[in-house]
Formats: sequence, structure tokens, C-alpha cells
Amino acid sequence: MTIEQERIEIRDIEAGDNPTRFARGWHCIGRAADFRDGKPHQVKAFGTQLVVFADSKGELHVLDAFCRHMGGNLARGEIKGDTIACPFHDWRWNGQGRCEAVPYARRTPKLARTRTWTTMVRNGMLMLWHCPQGSQPPPELAIPEIEGYEDGEWSEWTWTSILVEGSHCREIVDNVVDMAHFFYVHYQMPEYFKNVFDGHMAGQHMRSYGRDDIKTGVQMDLPEAQTISDAYYYGPSFMLDTIWTVADGTTVESKLINCHYPVTNNSFVLQFGTIVKKIEGMSDEQAAEMATLFTDGLEEQFQQDIEIWKHKSRIENPLLTEEDGPIYQLRRWYSQFYVDLEDVTEDMTARFEFEVDTERALENWHKEVEENLSSSS
Repeated sequence: MTIEQERIEIRDIEAGDNPTRFARGWHCIGRAADFRDGKPHQVKAFGTQLVVFADSKGELHVLDAFCRHMGGNLARGEIKGDTIACPFHDWRWNGQGRCEAVPYARRTPKLARTRTWTTMVRNGMLMLWHCPQGSQPPPELAIPEIEGYEDGEWSEWTWTSILVEGSHCREIVDNVVDMAHFFYVHYQMPEYFKNVFDGHMAGQHMRSYGRDDIKTGVQMDLPEAQTISDAYYYGPSFMLDTIWTVADGTTVESKLINCHYPVTNNSFVLQFGTIVKKIEGMSDEQAAEMATLFTDGLEEQFQQDIEIWKHKSRIENPLLTEEDGPIYQLRRWYSQFYVDLEDVTEDMTARFEFEVDTERALENWHKEVEENLSSSS
């Protein structure tokens, strides 16, 4: 083989560029209760600034943060009755985006309107709809309700938010199909791994166990602990994961939210939290403690991911093996949220299933562990 032939066969990385638009769909911006403290809250998202406030009935509203009068920051203002008052000239804006009063003026301008954002509170989370075309969310795209959540059958949500800079949201979504990184980054051992894409949903079904010497994520600190995870993205940014942790004859069911919202096209806020279903003999305090334990482990895993994202290249043409999973199919599914509604094609939404063979990965991992143990003895 000549040097020229060898050069031709080298695969160059096509880094590409992040999309300049933001994904269409529901985005979670935090726990609803955190916004009901009687204060306005500023949220930087979708390349702009928002203000979140609760009216006198506790209903949450989201408006553009800057007053249409002279540009005052409403998030620096005060909630007065059912309105948010600008700190600059006290113009009062209601949750529908209309100026209800200008205290010093004889008349309130009829055209005094500001942008409002469509919201939904689901499972204790404040959801925000974003669409570059201004469409309203179809009912079939609503985030599913967690059975028994409103009836107190679950612990309260733990919650963690992390600003990730220098990366696009797609990096975290790629993890949906990435079986191998669980071995080498998170020290989980997948015995079964399958993906299902269908419409606006992308699923990851995994059965795994942790290494004896390292416990991370939703693994109990017990020998032989196994984790059964059935996770689905509902749209571009909100994953709801049902997890069963089985150990020592006990099965604990938990729900994990893994979600994000874009700040710019090169940064996003990663959020995650856990609730635990109360079982017979489990107190509220014990359920809350277990949820906190799980979330602490998840934060450790996500920090491992973030460290990878900070130093990796964006790559449009990854060189793959069969065991890497359907990354190109996942990205085709993900692209539906970045094009106009009329440009969504059937291959972006068609049902697709793929099961990854984990046998070789498990065999090689155990072989490497045995060799390390032998060399150290």
C-alpha cells in the first residue's frame, strides 16, 4: 500500500455546525413548586430571557423578560396581584401578556402586549412549549402523567440543574443508543439493550448491574443488585425513565426525569431528578432519602458525561460498529424537531427497533478484570 492510498483511506471527521434554531417541543424548565415562592424568576432559554411568575391562584405564567415600554427587566420587578410589575415604571403585565395598568397614566395603551409562552404543569414539573413557527402543541404530544403522583404514592422530586457550556443538546440525546459508554464511563454492565423509535418518542430499554467495586446511579449498595430501566424521550428534550432496582428480595420502583433546555445553540441546562414509589413499611422520610441517594449517583454519572462532552469534537460522520447502536437512525428521528412541520418526513417518525448484542462487551470486560486481578496478585 502506498502512502497516497493510506492517506485516502483515512476517515476525516466532519464536525459540521450546531443548528441555529431551537427544537420544537415541550421543554421542562424546573419544578413547578420552585416558581411559586411569590417572586419572579428569570430563565435564560432559547437564546432569549424569560420571566416566570405565579398569580394569586398559584397558576404559573411565562413572558418575555423585558418590558415592552422601555425595556425594564420584569424578573427584577414585583408580583402585584395577578400581574408582574416592571421595576422601571411599574407597568403591570398579566399572565396573558396584556398590560393591565400604567399607574401614572390616564390610559393604558390598547396595543400594550408582550409575548407569552404556552405552559403546562405535569407531574410537578413546569413545561414550556417552543416552536419556531409559532404552532400550538397537539394533545398527543403531551407528557404522560405518572400514575399515583397526584395521590401521594411517590416521594417528592429531588432536583439538580447544571449549566453545560460548549456543547449542543444533541450530545446528551446521543446517549439514548450508546450502550458501550455505560461500560467505560458509568461502570454499569448492560445485559440487555434495545432501542425503539416511534413518532415523537425514542425509547431505551436496558437491563444492567453495577460493578462490585463501584456503585453509581440508581444502584443499591448491595451485592447482586440489578437495574431494569425503561426510558422514553417524549419529544426532543424530556426523558421519563421507569426504573426497578432489584436487590436482596426487594424491588424498588423509581421514576427518573432526565431533561434539558437550550440556552444558546452551544449551551444548555441539564436537569434531572428522582421520585421513589412508597412501598409497605417505607416512611416518607425513607422514600425521600432513597430518592436523594439515587439522584446523587445520577449526578456522578452526568458529571462523567459532561467531562467527555467538554473535550470531544462534534462529529457528523461517526465511524461505527454494529454494537454502537443505531446512532444515525436516532439522529434522523431527532432531526424532526429542527425542521418546519411541513418538512417532517416519514423516515423521521417511522417505527424502528434495534437490539444491541451486549455479550461480547460483557465477556471482554470480565476478561480484562480477571487479567488485572492476576497481574496485581
